[in-house]
Amino acid sequence: MVDSITEEILNASLAGVVKQMQEALFRTGFSTIIRESHDASCAVLTPDGRVASQHIVLPLHLGVFPVSVRAIIEAYGPTGIEPGDAFLINHPYIGGSPHAPDMCVIVPVFIDRNLSFFVASIAHKSDIGGPVPGSCSGKATDIYSEGMHFPAIRFVQNGVVSVEVESIIRTNSRTPDLVMGDIRGQLGCCHVGSGRLQELSAKYGYRKLVDAIEQRIVAVKKIIHSEISSWPDHEAVGDRLMDDDGIIIGVPIKVAVVVKKQGSNLSFDFSETADQAKGPINIRPSLVRAACAYTVIASIGRSITVNQGILDAFDVITRPGSLLEPELPAPMNTYNPTVHAVINAGLDALGQIAPSSRRADGSDSRSLIFGFQRKKNAPGSAISYEIFAGGSGATAETPGLPGCHVNQTNGRITPIEILETEYPLRIRQFSVLKETGGKGSSQGGDAFRREYESLTNGTQFSIRSSRHQIAPRGVSGGEDGRPGQAILNPGSEQRELASREINIPLDAGDIVRLDTPSGGGCGQVFNMQQKTAEA
Repeated sequence: MVDSITEEILNASLAGVVKQMQEALFRTGFSTIIRESHDASCAVLTPDGRVASQHIVLPLHLGVFPVSVRAIIEAYGPTGIEPGDAFLINHPYIGGSPHAPDMCVIVPVFIDRNLSFFVASIAHKSDIGGPVPGSCSGKATDIYSEGMHFPAIRFVQNGVVSVEVESIIRTNSRTPDLVMGDIRGQLGCCHVGSGRLQELSAKYGYRKLVDAIEQRIVAVKKIIHSEISSWPDHEAVGDRLMDDDGIIIGVPIKVAVVVKKQGSNLSFDFSETADQAKGPINIRPSLVRAACAYTVIASIGRSITVNQGILDAFDVITRPGSLLEPELPAPMNTYNPTVHAVINAGLDALGQIAPSSRRADGSDSRSLIFGFQRKKNAPGSAISYEIFAGGSGATAETPGLPGCHVNQTNGRITPIEILETEYPLRIRQFSVLKETGGKGSSQGGDAFRREYESLTNGTQFSIRSSRHQIAPRGVSGGEDGRPGQAILNPGSEQRELASREINIPLDAGDIVRLDTPSGGGCGQVFNMQQKTAEA
C-alpha cells in the first residue's frame, strides 16, 4: 500500500510518461496520418497485459492494448521475452487491432532483470499492400484483401531491427519509407517510455510504483461502480442502423443492445445484433468493450484516470458469428461506422437509465484516400489519407458543434497547407454548411464541405464513409441531422458516389466534393421557437 499523495504523484507521473511517448511519436512520424491527424495512441501496461496508464487520443485503443500484449505473452511466454526485444502485431483476430493498417509496437521493460512493464504504441500505416492505395478497401470481402497481417512477432532482438521483417514490410507497401519511418518512430517513443519508467522506479522504488498502479485500478473501478449505483435499476434497449456493408448496397445493418443496470452492475448485451457482414464493417470484441467504456465514461460525466479499471467495471456480451464477434476471415477495415453504431446504441439505452447520457447522434466518421503515381525514389508521398467527421449531436444542455470529430474518432483533420504542399491536390472549398444541423431546443452541429481538385493524371480515389442514406438520429423530439453526400465533378455532368467506393480514376481537373452529415437535434422544436419568442 502507498499513501494517497504518493499514489496521485505516481499515477500523474505515469500519465506524463504516456504523454511524452505520444509527443515523441507525433513529432517523429513520417506520414501525415500520424504527424498531422494523430491517428495513434500509447500506453503503459503491467507484465500480465493490463492497462496501467493510457492518455486517450483514440478511445478505441484502450481495448486493443491488453489483447495485443497478451498475444505476445501467449506466443513467447514470460521466459521467451528478453531485454532489447520489440514486438510487432496487427492481426485483428490475434491482437485485436481495429484493422490491419493499425500496427502495434510493444517493448518489454525490465527492472532488476525482471519483466516489469510493457510500453506500447499503435499507429495507422499509410499502406500495407492490398488492392487499393491505403490498404482500406470498402469493398473487401475477406481480411486477405486488406494487406499484410502479422501475428505476434519479434522484430527487434538485442536492440537490432530484423532485416528480414523490414524487407517483407517494404516489399509489400506502396509507401515503404513512410511505413518503416513510422514504425521506427513507434519504436523510438517506446524507448522513451521505457527510460522514463526505469527513472520512476529508481526514484520511488519499483514496489511503490506497482502498488500505486494497482490501487488506482481498483479505485477507478470503484468510482465507476459508485456512479452506476446512483442510477435507478432498469433494463433498456437501444439500436442503430448503418447504411449497408459496402457490398450489398442499400440493405441496412443493425446494431442492437440491451443494457441492464442492477445495483453497481452494468451489462451490455449485443446478442440481437446482425450476423457478420460480407463487407468490411465487422469489428472484434476488444473494440466493442472499448466502445462501451467510452459510453460509460461519457455517461458518468467526470474526469477519471484511464486504466484497466474502466474496462473491468462492466460486462459485455457478444454473439459468435455476429457483426461484433465475426469469424475469420470476415473483413473489417471499415470498422468505424460500426463502432459509432455501438456507441450511439449504447448511449440510446443508457439515456433511458441515466437521462444525463441522452445525446443525439453525431456525423460518425469517414476517410478519403488519394493514391498518386510516383516513380521509384521520386520526391513526395504516394498516398494522402484523411479522417474526419462532420457535426456533433446535441444534448439537452448544449448544442452540437460544427466541423468536429465525434465519439471515438478523436484525431485532427490535415491542414490545407500540408495537403497542397505534399500532394498534387488543391482544396477548392472548405466551409461550414450553415443551418444544416438537426433542429431542436438544442440544435445539432452543422456539417461541412470539403472540395478537392486533382492536379495530375492517374490519381486513384477511394472513400469509406457512412450516413449517406440514414441520417444521424435526433433525440427527445429533436430532428434528425442531414445525411452526407459525395459527388464527383459537381455540375451538369456530376456523379453521386456511394458511401464506399474504391479506385475511382481521377485526371487533372477532376473534382471530388464531400458534404459531411450534420448532428441530430435534441428536444422539441417548439421549445426552441418559444425561447426565441420569449427572448
